[in-house]
Amino acid sequence: MLSFPEVNEFSDEVRRIFDALDREHEPQCRSAAGVYMPPLDVVDTGDAVVVLVDLPGIGPSSIRVLVKNGNLIVAGEKVPPDGYAASASSFHLVEREFGRFARVVRLSVAVDAGQTHATFSRGLLKVSMPRIPERRGREITVALDVEP
Repeated sequence: MLSFPEVNEFSDEVRRIFDALDREHEPQCRSAAGVYMPPLDVVDTGDAVVVLVDLPGIGPSSIRVLVKNGNLIVAGEKVPPDGYAASASSFHLVEREFGRFARVVRLSVAVDAGQTHATFSRGLLKVSMPRIPERRGREITVALDVEP
């Protein structure tokens, strides 16, 4: 369970990411409506933790990936195509979602955040974080020095 300081820290981090994305997009391209929730998978291969996120229709400049305090944060924005919301349009079916998104994956194993590698191809974001040996919970025998 996340504590309140962690939740506030994540909220601040996501807000900074969204502010940075807003600075990169033209005002008419910003999408404040709705929250997009891309599906993801988390796979432990034994050597790495791999997170796969479906991001169809999103450009790489609209995606941010961050590893912080044992959590992976994937944030960004899916903007509707030009002319999508034109007042002359009449929709018969609307299933696609648009808007900002932020997904947080709490990592339950130790990973080397400095060696994290992300690739984006054909709408699929793949984030690979190499595992490192867990140090917590190990039994360590401490030598006892005897002083005369």
